[in-house]
Amino acid sequence: MAGTPGGSGMNDIAPGDAGRLRVVLADDQAVVREGLVTLLGLLPGIEVTAAAADGDEAIALVAEHRPDVLLVDLRMPRCDGVEATRRVRAEYPETEVVVLTTYADDESLLSALEAGARGFLTKDADAEAVARALRSAAVGLSTVDSALQARLVRAATRSRAPGRDAELEGLTTREIEVLRLIAAGLSNSEIARSLVVSEATVKTHVNHLFAKAGLRDRAQAVAFAYRTGLVQH
Repeated sequence: MAGTPGGSGMNDIAPGDAGRLRVVLADDQAVVREGLVTLLGLLPGIEVTAAAADGDEAIALVAEHRPDVLLVDLRMPRCDGVEATRRVRAEYPETEVVVLTTYADDESLLSALEAGARGFLTKDADAEAVARALRSAAVGLSTVDSALQARLVRAATRSRAPGRDAELEGLTTREIEVLRLIAAGLSNSEIARSLVVSEATVKTHVNHLFAKAGLRDRAQAVAFAYRTGLVQH
């Protein structure tokens, strides 16, 4: 990727127009980092406020700039993407996190999800996919690249421990039905048609389900469904 020249550490980017989606990005490879700065800078409505070479720098830049989204590489020295995600979500919950990776073991992806990552992309994602993931994360929605989704499911399945299905005991029969349909990839409107109820009713079930199970979003709900054995890979 062609990029804008920059140092190996923190790289502050001149701010753009107010009201744009503000992003801090972190990648330990200078060429990739600079290419991302260039790519994101060309996307309408997105402003890169700063770039970092590792997780520690990313956290410092989030503290300084308070962006809408942190776009972070999963594998970095000193502080990796999982730890950076965990700390940012704990200390600066107004900033959502999208993980970007070339390769990763399944457990690292699951760890990033559990740490609070809202989106998961591979580094070969095109500009449209990156923009969609960033905008979705900024409004609290999840985006998982299709190439990574199966690996998240595998990791969730392997992490299942005896007695985990007890986590389902507090859910109603209808909430379990809704959870199973979420895990199958159905939207709220599709679930409503499947169960022959209103979409408002489905939203109520989803809200109750998420509150009872301590789930943040649909990506976590899918992992939960596999981890508890409600659905099988």
